Amino acid sequence: MFPLFSLFQRKKVVSKAVPPAHPPAPVVPEGFFAPETADVLLATPLRQKLLEHIWQRTSVSRAQFCFLYLAPIRRFAELVQSFPASESHHHAYPGGMLDHGLEAAAHALKLRQSHLLPVGAPPEEQAAQSEAWTAGVACAALMHDVGKVAVDLHVEFADGTLWHPWHGALRQPYRFRYQKAREYRLHEAAGGWLAARLFEAGILDWLCGYPDLWRALLYVWAGQYEHAGLLGEWVIQADRTSVAQAMGGDPARALAAPRHALQGKLLDGLRYLLKTELKLNRSGPSDGWLTREALWLVSKTVSDKLRAHLLSQGIEGIPSNNTAVFDVLQEHSIAQATPEGKAIWKATVTSDAGWSHPFTLLKLPPSLIWENDARPEPFAGSVTAVREDEEDGEEEKGEKDISGSTLRRGSPAKENVPNGNGIPEEEEEENADAFLDVHWADESPDEAEIGEMPTENRPFVKPVNPMPSIVPAAAPPEPETKPSGEHFMT
Repeated sequence: MFPLFSLFQRKKVVSKAVPPAHPPAPVVPEGFFAPETADVLLATPLRQKLLEHIWQRTSVSRAQFCFLYLAPIRRFAELVQSFPASESHHHAYPGGMLDHGLEAAAHALKLRQSHLLPVGAPPEEQAAQSEAWTAGVACAALMHDVGKVAVDLHVEFADGTLWHPWHGALRQPYRFRYQKAREYRLHEAAGGWLAARLFEAGILDWLCGYPDLWRALLYVWAGQYEHAGLLGEWVIQADRTSVAQAMGGDPARALAAPRHALQGKLLDGLRYLLKTELKLNRSGPSDGWLTREALWLVSKTVSDKLRAHLLSQGIEGIPSNNTAVFDVLQEHSIAQATPEGKAIWKATVTSDAGWSHPFTLLKLPPSLIWENDARPEPFAGSVTAVREDEEDGEEEKGEKDISGSTLRRGSPAKENVPNGNGIPEEEEEENADAFLDVHWADESPDEAEIGEMPTENRPFVKPVNPMPSIVPAAAPPEPETKPSGEHFMT
C-alpha cells in the first residue's frame, strides 16, 4: 500500500536529448570565397574521374594508396582551394589549379607506365623501385605549378590581412588576384619548399632512399626540368597536354611534339632573320630595337616573317597563326611576359633625335640571340613599356581582384554551376570525358583486374606488388582530413 502523499508527488519528467544545433555557416562577404574541405573540393565529376585513373595506375594496397597518394592530394586541394592555374591563359577559372594539378598527375602516371626505372638498372632493382618511381612521378606532376600560391597570388581576408601558404590552410573567407609585377617562371623555383606541407615525413624518407629518383624529383621541384631526365620530360608533356585540352587544342598533338624541337626552330629562325633581314635600331620605322636590357621586336612583322621563313624551309609543326607563335615563344621563355602575364608588350620607342611612336612588341633576352662579343651596339634612345592600366586610365583605386562578384561562390557567372568553378556540371562532365579519352582511349581496363577505388566499406581485390618495408603500411589517418577514400566514391 502506497502512502497517501505519494499520490501528490510530481512525476519525474524524462527529458529528451536535444541534438546540438549546428553552428551557423559563416557569412561570406561579397566577392569572397568560402574555404572548402577536401571532400567538397574533390567531388566534381572531372576530379572524381581523375582520382579513379590515378588509382588505376598504382599497384599498392588500399592503406598505402591513402597514405602515399590520397592524403597528399587532399592537402593539395585544401591548399589551392579555388585558385586558378593562371590569370588569363589555361585553367583561368576558380578551381583551375586543382584541376590542372590532377590532370598533370594522371597523365604523367600514364607516361610512366611504359618505362622501367632506373634506366639501365638490373631487373630486380627496377622491380624493387617500381612503386617509388610511380609515387615520385605523381608527386612531381601534382606540384609543378603549386609555387604560384607562394609568389604569383595575392590572397587576403575580409579584414585586409594577407595570407601566405606558410600560415597553414585557409580557414576564413578569402579573395585573391594575380600579382601585377611578377616574374613569369619564378613559381617553378618556389614549389619545392611546399613539399614538406603536402607529404608526410615517411613519404619523403622513403623517396630520398632512391638517389636517382630523389635527384630528379628535387630538380623538378626547383624548376630545372632539363636536369631531371625522364621525370622532367613526363611532367612537361603532362602539363602541355592538360594546357592544350583547356585551351581547346589537340592534346594528342601537344603530347607528340618533341620538347626542344619547336623552340629550337623558332630561335634558329630568329637568329637567321636578325642576321639577314630584320632591321634594328633605326630612328624611325624598324623591325626592332636593342637596348642594354632587352631586344624589342615588332610583334606582327617579326612573327609573319618568322613563320614564312620556317615554312619556306619545309619545317613542319609551325604554328598556323601569330597568336600561337606568341604563346609558344612565351611558354618556352623565349619571349618575356608582361606584368599581366601576356607575351605582347605595348611600348613607346623614342630616339635621341626626337622621333617617338607606340608599338606592340615582343621582349627577348639578348643572350638568347647573340654572344656578348657579337651583340650589336644598343639603340640610341629608349623603349618605355606602358602598362595596361596606365594605357586605358580606368583602373579603380586599389587593384581589382579576379574573384569579383561575377565569379564568387553563390553568384556564378553561368547557370547550373553547383561546384563554384565557373563550369556548368554537364559541361564539366563532357570536359572530363574529353580529357580522359585522350589518355586512355586505347585502354579498357578490366574492373576485375584493377579492383575498385579504396573505401572502408568494400573488400580489397586489387593485386598488390610488395613494397619496401620503409614505407608505412598503414599510417594512422589524420583526424581533420580522414583519408579513407570515401569522399571520391560517386
